[in-house]
Amino acid sequence: MTVDAATPQQITVGVLALQGGVIEHISLLQKAAAQLSSQSTESSTPTPQFSLIQVRTAAQLSQCDALIIPGGESTTMAIVARRLGLLDPLREFVKVQHKPTWGTCAGLVMLASAASATKQGGQELIGGLDVKVLRNRYGTQLQSFVGDLRLPFLEEGKPFRGVFIRAPVVEEIIGSGPGTAENGEKEVTKSKGNQVEVLGTYPKPQGTGEGEDIVAVRQGHVFGTSFHPELTDDVRIHAWWLKQVVEGLKSGGRDVQAQS
Repeated sequence: MTVDAATPQQITVGVLALQGGVIEHISLLQKAAAQLSSQSTESSTPTPQFSLIQVRTAAQLSQCDALIIPGGESTTMAIVARRLGLLDPLREFVKVQHKPTWGTCAGLVMLASAASATKQGGQELIGGLDVKVLRNRYGTQLQSFVGDLRLPFLEEGKPFRGVFIRAPVVEEIIGSGPGTAENGEKEVTKSKGNQVEVLGTYPKPQGTGEGEDIVAVRQGHVFGTSFHPELTDDVRIHAWWLKQVVEGLKSGGRDVQAQS
């Protein structure tokens, strides 16, 4: 679907409903859509209407203009997706149709091109981000934590409270070496026609080296976060992402480098 800037239209956003915070994502998407609609009314700039659906089948996926892949356990998600006949349609959605896609935690793992610390035998991935992720960077579920994140792409300057649960991090941007960002500076590499952008970092755990872990990345139409925005009441990332979806679809939806 291409969105005409002068005419509000409907955009269907799906949340992959195999595991994880599906309802939580939909709840924040509803709040984000309402916020964008309110802003649109105030500025007299039309905003498309958003239809939000849960995705469990290839037919449901085909209805979507954009997709969120939530957290969970990435190996299990891949197995369930394969059994439901969803894995190849998901790859088509992300890498061939180039539709806007956001993965949180396990969703980031699924969208990576490679992963380390996987279970024996490895796991199937969707791909779309030219990165290698390290699973369970911060330890077990008992070592989950909430940390303040400085995310420059958000309009408001206050920190975002990132919820990290057995979270992965980007350990390498493929083609540019280890994925360490010093002082939160953005690192990029050209790959498949788009840059991989580092949009968020978090200090490395004590005793594991200097610098910061990469916890948010974007490459064209694909966005990934190590943490769980859906487990907070902060709507800012969901609202930002919906804006990126609209802009990407307005631009034709193919390999769009979204504007922050």
